[in-house]
Amino acid sequence: MEKSELLQLKKTACNVRLWTVEGVFNAKSGHPGGSLSAADILTYLYFKEMNVDPKNPADPDRDRFVLSKGHCCPALYAALALRGYFSTDEIKVLRHIGAMLQGHPDMKGTPGVDMSSGSLGQGISAACGMALAGKLSGKDYRVYAMLGDGECEEGQVWESAMFAAHNKLDNLTVFVDFNGLQIDGTVADVAGLSELDKKFEAFGFEVITIDGHDFEQIEDAVNKAKTIKGKPTVIIARTVKGKGVSYMEDQVGWHGKAPNAEQYETAMNELKEQLKALEA
Repeated sequence: MEKSELLQLKKTACNVRLWTVEGVFNAKSGHPGGSLSAADILTYLYFKEMNVDPKNPADPDRDRFVLSKGHCCPALYAALALRGYFSTDEIKVLRHIGAMLQGHPDMKGTPGVDMSSGSLGQGISAACGMALAGKLSGKDYRVYAMLGDGECEEGQVWESAMFAAHNKLDNLTVFVDFNGLQIDGTVADVAGLSELDKKFEAFGFEVITIDGHDFEQIEDAVNKAKTIKGKPTVIIARTVKGKGVSYMEDQVGWHGKAPNAEQYETAMNELKEQLKALEA
């Protein structure tokens, strides 16, 4: 990856985080922690990797993305708006009555959203269906999905994993945003996902583990996934919940609450300073 390209991705990810905080603050509710941890992966997919066109969001040949952990849609909305699917003004009225952007992704009302999601485990199932449809119709599009680590406690995730491997869905790449925290505490304490890599491997996946905030590692993993034949790939991305906002980082309490006015100002100032440093 060229240095200029890497720098631009970092700037874009910072802007995704800025608009994520903007949306959650104005909504007075939402899920900032897991949105911020996913920002770099979303940035890479929408601004570097995926074959998508904001002017033709229903293009049958486009790549697909499903945010299975749908509650973290503030970051998805930020990425879509910055990519040109709709105005960033929509983010300022997130979750407001009559507004386009809801608390979970709505494919019927939001350009660029390929699947409505929110009930954990269901998004990955839909992504498997999309991948199989691509195979059956002879299309060469790829399907990307993002799971939360806590979401992997859902049995439906593993039913989907069996389906994906059985049908040899090598056009499916699944990211696990592994930030180690979920609404009730640490993932390790709630149910335990030790050796998640071996679990997915046992279910027939190619497994890649990366730092989910390192764009070069993200790129290498995505490129490797495209070379895998006969089975799906999972990229387990180690991330920091609340990444980019000091007081939110690795704090379970920021799973599902909005910052107050003072916290909002602190978060925005920190992120603007990060952006300023990148632009220096």
